[in-house]
Amino acid sequence: MMAQEVKKVELDPSKVKGRLVYHTVKRGFDILASGVALVLLSPLFGVLTVKIKKEDGGPAFYSQTRIGKNGKPFKMWKFRSMIVNADKMVKQLEEQNEIDGAMFKIKDDPRVTKIGHVIRKYSLDELPQLWNVLKGDMSLVGPRPPLSMEVEDYTPYDKLRLTVIPGCTGLWQVTKRNDADFDEMVELDLEYINNSSLWFDFKILLKTVGVVVHPNSAY
Repeated sequence: MMAQEVKKVELDPSKVKGRLVYHTVKRGFDILASGVALVLLSPLFGVLTVKIKKEDGGPAFYSQTRIGKNGKPFKMWKFRSMIVNADKMVKQLEEQNEIDGAMFKIKDDPRVTKIGHVIRKYSLDELPQLWNVLKGDMSLVGPRPPLSMEVEDYTPYDKLRLTVIPGCTGLWQVTKRNDADFDEMVELDLEYINNSSLWFDFKILLKTVGVVVHPNSAY
């Protein structure tokens, strides 16, 4: 059976440039929310740090170079959910990739640790990205930032998702998540950009809370 062709979304340039009020308020909310969240969640950060280090003695935090707005690279932070030096195993696992297109995902990834399975299921591994939001590398809501090796395979159309600041969560995460292939993810990202507003961001954040409480297809 042939795969259903994904309808391409035309990006409205006005949704990317200008809109000073929207971007100013969005940035202000990002600073306030991420700062408060980092303080309130500091006890949880402490607990997760201890549990991650206790499992294998490795570092609790993990940084990875990601590609942000307009192709600018930045260092994104996460709680480490995989074995140390997991990045070096990507080549030998490429044949097991379960996502079509310029993205790498394995449902039963052998590199994930025991505590890693838990924190990934509830998206707790993403919490350190609040620091990226506070710094301005990321926003609370927006397209997920890709790896540089993924961007190397992007078409000009795929690169349209890089025209805005990447986010911790977005339309893709609260709808299909890993049930979507790469092309569907791009369409959802462009749909978000075209319909971006403070109210739309708020609705995505509310749905994100629901996804954390009742996890969808995260892995």
